[in-house]
Amino acid sequence: MDLAMANRQRIEELPCIAHAPEDLETLLDAGSFRERLHLEITQAKQRIYLVALYLENDTAGRNILTSLYQAKQANPKLDIKVFVDWHRAQRGLIGANKSDGNAAFYREYAEHYEHQIDVLGVPVRNREVFGVLHLKGFIVDDKVIYSGASLNDVYLAQQDRYRYDRYHVLQNSALSDSMANFINETLADSDAVNCLNQLVRPSTKALKGAIKDLRSQLQNASYSFNNQAIAENQVGLTPLIGLGKRKNRLNKHICTLLASAQTDITICTPYFNFPRLVSKEIKLALKRGVNVSIIIGDKTANDFFIPPSEPFKTIAGLPYLYEVNLRKFAKQNENAISSGQLSLNLWRHDNNSFHLKGIWVDQQYMLITGNNLNPRAWKLDLENAILVHDKHQLLAQQNKQELDCIMQHTIRVNSYLMIDSINSYPTDVKKLIKRIHRIKADHILKQIL
Repeated sequence: MDLAMANRQRIEELPCIAHAPEDLETLLDAGSFRERLHLEITQAKQRIYLVALYLENDTAGRNILTSLYQAKQANPKLDIKVFVDWHRAQRGLIGANKSDGNAAFYREYAEHYEHQIDVLGVPVRNREVFGVLHLKGFIVDDKVIYSGASLNDVYLAQQDRYRYDRYHVLQNSALSDSMANFINETLADSDAVNCLNQLVRPSTKALKGAIKDLRSQLQNASYSFNNQAIAENQVGLTPLIGLGKRKNRLNKHICTLLASAQTDITICTPYFNFPRLVSKEIKLALKRGVNVSIIIGDKTANDFFIPPSEPFKTIAGLPYLYEVNLRKFAKQNENAISSGQLSLNLWRHDNNSFHLKGIWVDQQYMLITGNNLNPRAWKLDLENAILVHDKHQLLAQQNKQELDCIMQHTIRVNSYLMIDSINSYPTDVKKLIKRIHRIKADHILKQIL
């Protein structure tokens, strides 16, 4: 048995939850995601658990929190919990004046309603730069609404711009129970996790021991569910979770999935900065004749991009660093690009941004995830995913519709020469990148950004 077949067998042996394909719905745009989320909140009967990096104090964030509080007032027994990153919730936006962040917004809302909702801060590490809550999945009764999006204006297309992501609704009680149980038993019950609504909160320093215990628990965590047989008219769902470099099951299964590919791989990532092991598996896949398609946001579609006409900030150098990586990769694989075996596709649509992530393999497997497939996700942040097993290609038409929609605003890179070189960058960007190269900070930056 060759290596690809051996890895395919490992994927096939993963425990699964049986799922009817008609109960997996793909939403195709941010506006539909926003409307569906509000609809499900208003119709909830038993529980609503929202887990996101942040719930922002802007129009979209206030509308979501208002909907949650209205649902709670109408049905006080409704179990509502919101989980956000502890550090991100207690600071302002990058470059903004120092403030109490979104925590002040949560506290303000709590003061105006009789029946309270806990907005809980989850500290994955003592400092934000070394790890955040990047877990995804909104649970409403027996549905899981999964997207890599956080909750603010641009992710929910509340104003004139949107940040494009993937959006799936899965109605499955076993899946929703498994994810809800993890949230309650591992996050809500942790001494490190505290309510952000309250004015007086423990300091991160005071939580140091509890954070260490939580991280240790998360590094060994997995979703608990009963393995089910998958009938020919069903697909299988495997929820996965991972944190850290050494024991990360999610990382391991992503590599195995890529190594199992026999005909084709499609990858979406917003930041072209693959972990070493992912780069290795892509290289091996090309070597064994697999067709590889990678969809990346153009540098102008990066959420950190600042037009050259506006004042320069150091953070604006990030999209260019990712493009430097992409150009180098394209140059190394010029022959595969010329032959059509490797397809690099740059997404750009007006002034909108690109935040998609995911993997499709051999039209039989689809990974729904918030994992950016970069070193930070690989080593620092708490990540999860749902691996969809579709042996009989029951979701083929739906998957094609989603990919066609994603590809609608892409251009194909036919040569590395189509990608801008450092010499064409604005002066401030050139200076920054040359300084980074000179002090050899590239490696460090790639691990944490």
